Amino acid sequence: MTTHRKKSSNDHNHLSERLRAMSANIWWTWNPEAQRLFFRLAPQLWRDSNHNAFEVMREISDQELTARLHDADFAHKARTVLADFDAYTQSESTWARRHAAKLKNPVAYFSAEFGLHESLPIYSGGLGVLSGDHIKSASDLGLPFIGITLFYREGYFQQRIGPDGWQQELYPANKPEQFPITLVESNAGGRLLNSVQIGHSTVFFQAWAMRVGRATLYLLDTNLPENDLHFQGLTSHVYGGNIDTRIGQEIVLGIGGVRLLESLGVTPSVYHMNEGHSAFLVLELLLRELKAGSDRGEAERRVRSKCMFTTHTPVPAGHDRFSPELMSHTFGSYWSTSGMSMEDLLAFGRIHATDAAENFTMTVLALHMSRAANGVSKLHGSVSREMWKDLYPGTEVKNVPIGSVTNGVHTPSWASVHAHDFWNQRLGVDWTDKLMEPKFWKKIQSEELASDEELWALRYALRRDLVEFARRRMREQTMRVGGDGWGAFSKMLSPDALTIGFARRFATYKRAPLVFRDFEKILSLLTNHDRPVQILFAGKAHPRDNEGKKFIQKIVEFTHHPLLYGKVVLLENYDINVARHLVSGCDVWLNTPRRPLEASGTSGQKIGIHGGLNLSILDGWWREGYNGENGWAIGDDGNDPDQDRQDALDAEHLYRALADKVIPEFYNRDEAGIPRAWIRRIRNAMETLVPMFSTDRMVAEYITTYYLG
Repeated sequence: MTTHRKKSSNDHNHLSERLRAMSANIWWTWNPEAQRLFFRLAPQLWRDSNHNAFEVMREISDQELTARLHDADFAHKARTVLADFDAYTQSESTWARRHAAKLKNPVAYFSAEFGLHESLPIYSGGLGVLSGDHIKSASDLGLPFIGITLFYREGYFQQRIGPDGWQQELYPANKPEQFPITLVESNAGGRLLNSVQIGHSTVFFQAWAMRVGRATLYLLDTNLPENDLHFQGLTSHVYGGNIDTRIGQEIVLGIGGVRLLESLGVTPSVYHMNEGHSAFLVLELLLRELKAGSDRGEAERRVRSKCMFTTHTPVPAGHDRFSPELMSHTFGSYWSTSGMSMEDLLAFGRIHATDAAENFTMTVLALHMSRAANGVSKLHGSVSREMWKDLYPGTEVKNVPIGSVTNGVHTPSWASVHAHDFWNQRLGVDWTDKLMEPKFWKKIQSEELASDEELWALRYALRRDLVEFARRRMREQTMRVGGDGWGAFSKMLSPDALTIGFARRFATYKRAPLVFRDFEKILSLLTNHDRPVQILFAGKAHPRDNEGKKFIQKIVEFTHHPLLYGKVVLLENYDINVARHLVSGCDVWLNTPRRPLEASGTSGQKIGIHGGLNLSILDGWWREGYNGENGWAIGDDGNDPDQDRQDALDAEHLYRALADKVIPEFYNRDEAGIPRAWIRRIRNAMETLVPMFSTDRMVAEYITTYYLG
């Protein structure tokens, strides 16, 4: 008896240790069974921590965890999840091993932000979410992969909407002990310290490591007593502060990232710059080549052979630029060891190398010093070639060396738990491993796999989840500013109504208020008793973007209109959690950017696995994805230089699409109450879009087209 109890106790202790170790690897963020396990341990703590498994395990004592493991059912589920975790992390049969075995050394992927999960608020928007999805798919494919970013102690702001509809920003502190990160230590023990030169100051930084499945993300942090006070806060906010903060952050990210990798003994096979923020890394690589004895020409060639660059910005004003004076002040000491002049340095970041008045542009630096570059959709690649053609005099625009890899999404991260369960039962539990197999997704057309009735039931369940989530959020929002209690919100929104979603950054070019341009027309569509329609908005404006904030305020005004109350809502504090509810519950995803300013966009790619459909301007990824039968286009490829005229035209096309196509198809039901044509469109969308617009396909394309190049 004593021996049995001792063996059982040892087993429980081992399970306890394994569960704590698993919570420190964010693999659980895309594994629903792991999430269920941590939720079961502490449901309220799970909610309060924004679904943070690491925080749940941190708060649960060894005594409690051991006791809970005496529950045979819980212990069985824990062993099952741990077995899945082991199979994932230890498998040697990966896509990369079969197709990219030449990449012995890791890809080093530099990005100013990574959007990995709602409990890890170190991102601001689409660029970060893409980076997070990129590293997860790199892990899924088994690619040796390291991410480099900054550790933002105050992250990106939390949004509050005041009684007047104006956005307010709050910056709660991110505490390292609440995150699944560990301090990187030196071989001698103790924290590993590196430094960079900013002006005449030496700025020290430490690094935190986060396990992302098989991959590792390093987060650089200047909040150290060795630094002057203003440098301690250098990495506090995502894109925070003034131009001095911006250039300082980018030095730490680029130059500091290279120095961290060297101190860890890592020699990357490729340095991948995701947007221009990290482009200073090429200067550090160049100085290292010069120090090793290469002449300038050879040093530049060697650096280019190691580097690639992805641009995301389709407008010139969106690229980081620094004045010659700021560059001279900031880099004077650092560059003095190069054997080159400051003008030589400035020339790397100029289109016209000898123009002393031209600012230093990070994108130009990255393009000059990369072996390959790409935009993030086919249209964006074309826009980028036109934008940067002056860098390549004598080259036809079509031959400017900027290609394209269209963005995708990490489907397992964005699929709701309900959708995971639904497709596990019908496609098999390994369906997430088939995201690069278009033939596999053809079976979506089979009613034997999933009947129209079952797909419609799924849509109803997901819509109901969204409506209840939105009601809770709206109640919290309104009570915080002195509004009524639950009664006022219990009937807000309807699970029966056609539900349209618009959620993204409130940049003016995304035109959030476009749907209200002709108020009488949209009012007639939204207030039709027989065919009800509702719209949910969410999104943040940059703290310094007052025009974007005015757009938010304008949407809030419409939510208060007596005829629209409960039919139009704006959910505050848009984050990954809010996004996941919206992309799963909305029937239609609305996207109205001013063409061609949407480099790619990915939010509309997340709805397919849930049976949602896109209604979008033909820009970014949708120009490639739309085939006439898998969603709807707003207008065509035309673009009027008169913006007001184009807005009016796009709004008219939007109203026509809603009135003549979208709304009738949703409400055209047979005797069983099923919208057969709508379900047919859902099947077409899933078959054509889910496998094409995943980050598995995207990362595989980067590997075969660029990383192995």
